[in-house]
Amino acid sequence: MAKYLLLKHYRGGPASLNDVPMDRWTPEEVSAHAQYMSDLAARLEDSGEFVDSQALSSEGTFVRHDGEGRPPVTDGPFAETKDLIAGWMVIDVETYERALEVAGELSAAPGAGGKPVQEWLEVRPFLSPCVTITD
Repeated sequence: MAKYLLLKHYRGGPASLNDVPMDRWTPEEVSAHAQYMSDLAARLEDSGEFVDSQALSSEGTFVRHDGEGRPPVTDGPFAETKDLIAGWMVIDVETYERALEVAGELSAAPGAGGKPVQEWLEVRPFLSPCVTITD
């Protein structure tokens, strides 16, 4: 089994086919989208492939170590995750092909007008520990 991170982007990738921003969806469309995501997670949990998922708030801040007790905080000018990442799902599947299949299902979540969003998802494998062979 290998773990994959499926990233849902606000920006930074190719546009979705149903490219209506979520803040312009009706409450019913938002609910249908959330229900689809929940149902997909439940199916993946039943098959043992689901690890975790979260939607992310649009709020966020960059922080880095800048000496003892002084973490600098910035709200730009760099692209920040709050501008780019809408949410994520972690899956644990047998093959890369299965990861792509799950990402395709996730991309089919309904959006404006009840039509599939058909958003692009970034599929990223987790690094696995290096294997060392010793005599």
